[in-house]
Amino acid sequence: MDKKNILFVFGTRPEVIKLAPVIIQMRGKYNCIICNTEQQKELSNQTLQYFNLKADINLDVMRENQSLSEVQARILTALDKVFKSQKIDATIVQGDTMSVLCGALTSFYNKVPVFHVEAGLRSYDIFEPFPEEVMRQMTSRVAQLHFAPTQKNKTALLRENIDEDKIHVVGNTVIDALFCLEDTGASADDKTVLVTAHRRENHGERLKNIINAVEYLCESYRDHTFVIPVHPNPNVKGEIYARLEKHPNVKLLPPLDYPQLVHLMRHAKLILTDSGGIQEEAPSFGCPTLVMRYETERTEGVEAGVSVLVGADYEKIVDGSSEILSQSFEATRLKAQNPYGDGKSAKRIERIIADFFQNHG
Repeated sequence: MDKKNILFVFGTRPEVIKLAPVIIQMRGKYNCIICNTEQQKELSNQTLQYFNLKADINLDVMRENQSLSEVQARILTALDKVFKSQKIDATIVQGDTMSVLCGALTSFYNKVPVFHVEAGLRSYDIFEPFPEEVMRQMTSRVAQLHFAPTQKNKTALLRENIDEDKIHVVGNTVIDALFCLEDTGASADDKTVLVTAHRRENHGERLKNIINAVEYLCESYRDHTFVIPVHPNPNVKGEIYARLEKHPNVKLLPPLDYPQLVHLMRHAKLILTDSGGIQEEAPSFGCPTLVMRYETERTEGVEAGVSVLVGADYEKIVDGSSEILSQSFEATRLKAQNPYGDGKSAKRIERIIADFFQNHG
């Protein structure tokens, strides 16, 4: 019997990290076709290399200052050619990016089943995060299999009248990816603060508030090192460099590759972030995390006490950070278990997909 052709569509570094364990698990049993839209061209390809993976198809869709509509049109058009050029038996997407929505839509238009990894995350505010909340809700309308990281995600999908037989709680594949890594980096200072800020809804006034808070903290805690991998988006990069470059205890770095970022999370005393993935990864290392967003679809971490929602609120960021930074590294380590997964998600996903094909031919 011929192997099924499975198309993996992604475009950003977090998607690569979370799909790599699934691709590795499914290789050999299926023809895995790796399609990189290259929403984040350098970051995504660099991260693929880390997992010894290479894209079979690169779409090269990004152009400077293009609108969301233009990105969507480019990805849809490019993916349409992929579907016309070869037989696809299923498409796997992960998360809530433009690549996810376009992969799901193009599959739907071609009547090819969509399997959605990390399904059911919801904030229920269509502008927080923007545009991701709408992307993932729309993807859920066309997916045949929904791989929900947690029970809460499954509950959200059930509320949207999605058939329970199509929803599977599997944990988050990001924890599988962490377990692929050995910590080979140089030992880090236990007075390191990792800061990441890039989300679209934090551009403008909110980013200024975040930078003000970080500036206050680096001046108040001069014995601590603030490491900031700076997102290449000009709306972010220019602001951060203009304000923080002059401080001797601030290290402004280019975007880090995945092993370097994990090494920093493993050793950081505190993390300030608006990233989704870091909210899931940091609890595995016991690192307190302040989430600089007003809404998060990853509420399990907040409920478990492994992360705190502080928005782009200057006082909350300063107060929450000061509480951690004024104590020793050991005193601030989290004891709670990571609520997002156990490192066996990809195995569960592969087994469920095998059952799907057995039942659907």
